[in-house]
Amino acid sequence: MPDAEAPVLDESVLTELKETTGDDPAFVRELVETYLGDVPGQLEGIEAAIAANDAEALIRPAHTLKSSSATLGAMRLAEVSRTLEMTGRSGTLDAGAPANAKAARAEWQSVAAAFSAWIAGEQRG
Repeated sequence: MPDAEAPVLDESVLTELKETTGDDPAFVRELVETYLGDVPGQLEGIEAAIAANDAEALIRPAHTLKSSSATLGAMRLAEVSRTLEMTGRSGTLDAGAPANAKAARAEWQSVAAAFSAWIAGEQRG
């Protein structure tokens, strides 16, 4: 489960990303928008793999979600995705996999709202 003490969105990661891209806020905003469009498919892949009891099929969407979430500062979602990826890599789905998928879906709702607020702030700034 994600660390409830951690922020939904670590905006310092976005600030650092902006700095490493030559202070190009439009590029970072485009990355965030691409991420927002991709995550629902990754969550569907995770849920389908668990429904099919297919540990191997869980690895790719969980890994992709973990990596992209961490890159953009959605650390709690990255953590629960890492747990799902490790479950897939173990070769068998444990009893916690459905709960972790549900936690990822719930965390995603918070992440999407946080990114929407961040984008709105960037457009004002």
